[in-house]
Amino acid sequence: MTQVALLGTGIMGAAMARSLLRAGHRVAVWNRTAARAEPLAADGAAVAGSPAEAVDGAEVVITMLKDGETALSVMTEAAPSLRSGQIWAQMGTVGLPSLGRLAAFAAERAITFVDAPVQGTKQPAEQGRLMVLAAGPQDARTVLAPVFDAVGARTLWLDESGTGGAGTRLKLAAVSYAISLTSVVAESVALAKGLGLDPALLGEVLTGGPLDSAYLQAKMKAMIEGDFEPSFAVRNAETNTRLIHEAAESAKIRVDVNDAAGERFRRAIERGHGDEDMAATYRASFPT
Repeated sequence: MTQVALLGTGIMGAAMARSLLRAGHRVAVWNRTAARAEPLAADGAAVAGSPAEAVDGAEVVITMLKDGETALSVMTEAAPSLRSGQIWAQMGTVGLPSLGRLAAFAAERAITFVDAPVQGTKQPAEQGRLMVLAAGPQDARTVLAPVFDAVGARTLWLDESGTGGAGTRLKLAAVSYAISLTSVVAESVALAKGLGLDPALLGEVLTGGPLDSAYLQAKMKAMIEGDFEPSFAVRNAETNTRLIHEAAESAKIRVDVNDAAGERFRRAIERGHGDEDMAATYRASFPT
């Protein structure tokens, strides 16, 4: 049983908190919008009024926040209660430029920084079946093993140091695939409809063939049925396209499909669909 502080209880963070509680860990949660953390009290979480209150006495601090600047800001608020020897597992997608600042903050306070973004969306998070892409020292791994086992089906350790961002680098490559594939599916479904066909016919062509996949089926179904309950929201996906572009630019790599996907997400956001699932990029194919 580990004392865990989880900062950020959005779609993913709340699901991860429940997985930790089911596994028997003691969990304190905090979210800037308190109403998103309060329901976790019914699951056994201690709902903190501030980041500092949440991390007080924690062995492991998890941040599951929207970007690096937010993570740094929240951890700065938590600083009065941080103590030497705590382990900070940064599990959101923050982008490469932020990692140096986050690691420096941890070093200044003698806490161990572990870069450990998760691969997966709402359903695997609820099932405790995420993949954890982790980088950090050996001594932290023993403490983190039961924590990561509670939220994930597998932990892939990539490096001895979180500062290099091996987890974040792999996460950006993986999420680039998901974002680009979603946009490709959206355009194909929209094209079928725009050409006067029942989009369900596209499924008849692709199902069971070499281009079929569970992901294709799930996103195609959502688009055809107009069911955009968020698993990974358009707004978050758009943020990720910018992080991917930034990382690719630093490596002198072009990511044209990612950049086009970002344009589609921004168009969807402008039309009021930012909080819907990223499958709502489908809506961006039409004039209004």
